[in-house]
Amino acid sequence: MEQVTLTEIAQAVGGTCVGCPDCAVTEISTDTRTITPGCVFLALRGARFDGHTFASQACRQGTVAVIADHVIPDCPCIVVDSTGKALLDFAAYYRRKFQPFFVGVTGSVGKTTTKNMIALVLNAHCKTLKTAGNLNNEIGLPKTLMGLDSSYQAAVVEMGMSDFGEISRLSRAAAPSIGVITNIGFSHIAQLGSQEGICRAKLEILDGMAVDAPLVVNGDDPYLIPLKTTLSRPVYTYGIKNIGADCRAEHIVTEQGSTSFDLCWQGTATHVILPCIGEHNVMNAAAAFCIGMLAGMAPEEIAGALHTYQPDGMRQNIRKLGEQTVILDCYNASPDSMRASLSVLGQLSVAGRRIAVLGDMLELGEQSDRLHRMVGSMIKPDQVDLLFCCGPESSAIAEEAARQGVPVQHFLEKEALTEQLRHTIQPGDAILFKASRGMQLESVAKALFAELAS
Repeated sequence: MEQVTLTEIAQAVGGTCVGCPDCAVTEISTDTRTITPGCVFLALRGARFDGHTFASQACRQGTVAVIADHVIPDCPCIVVDSTGKALLDFAAYYRRKFQPFFVGVTGSVGKTTTKNMIALVLNAHCKTLKTAGNLNNEIGLPKTLMGLDSSYQAAVVEMGMSDFGEISRLSRAAAPSIGVITNIGFSHIAQLGSQEGICRAKLEILDGMAVDAPLVVNGDDPYLIPLKTTLSRPVYTYGIKNIGADCRAEHIVTEQGSTSFDLCWQGTATHVILPCIGEHNVMNAAAAFCIGMLAGMAPEEIAGALHTYQPDGMRQNIRKLGEQTVILDCYNASPDSMRASLSVLGQLSVAGRRIAVLGDMLELGEQSDRLHRMVGSMIKPDQVDLLFCCGPESSAIAEEAARQGVPVQHFLEKEALTEQLRHTIQPGDAILFKASRGMQLESVAKALFAELAS
């Protein structure tokens, strides 16, 4: 963060200074473990924590002031009504000190991968800031914005939500100069009621954008296709099936862990080789290609950047471990991401069998049974040789998959699942692990493959 004064901070958050020196600050921290001398400590409140209890400790560690919702004895304070709102308010003020090419990314599935691909593309052209990991909420996004400085020419931020209003607040803080919506799926449908509700929530990204700022959307998504004609701003579409998409992927070929395809933009085709597989990754790359073209990059420069992409963490990370291939995709799960992961498993060239280990998809509310059955009906014997399901909700996946003729076993406990897999997996097999983060299905993979535990 570039230097600001305490007076600036107080004005930006609408706070009152109590005993504050008017000094320069280059960091705002919400965690006493990251306190550095001369920083400001912002005391957040949460359902299970209250940062105000650490305010005095922060002062002893060298913070010059505390942003709090009440006066803290013996601490210089900037007093506000809500510290959470103050974090967003200051981030919004600070972001407007700079004018980078600013991309905001939201959607039900693929936000993080699309954000990473866009940042990879833009960084080949100019210095680009991006959201670290998936810090895409009302705490993580402000921290990303405060990482801006005058050396960045571009920025890419991810925006997540679980209810109405959240993306609106994030977008108003970030003020994207261009927006991206990856798709409209089923995540958080328990809170938002329907896919129509999810679409309305995702479109809140427009709230922080200028009226003429362009929007880039998935042109294969039935909820997003109409935006091309219903919005009074430039809307660019990308896709595979939609022959009218502004950026369309054609001639897709998968072999030896890579995917090659042509991206057609306004009558010109650019060949791309992506070092990962899955149609969803082709879509993510098409979104990044759109952004690169709108940023004024050469098509060949964009393709060269995409060729260097590598998946990270627990997001469809494919690894060869001894004589088996493991696909670890345990960050989140919805019917759309399940379909994508199963597609990747089905495209792998294997000497043995394709084994899917699927856990519960969480936070689906009263539609949980229907959506788990939807996943089960996707699974076909020519794609999956053996299916193992874990968790109470995944019993519906198992039932529907069995109707498709897929050999399946269901477990309530991960320990029993682990033991059965230990006796089942053979040399040459490929094993997919996929579930919502809360299921911690990666613990099963780590118990079976020592290389993953390190």
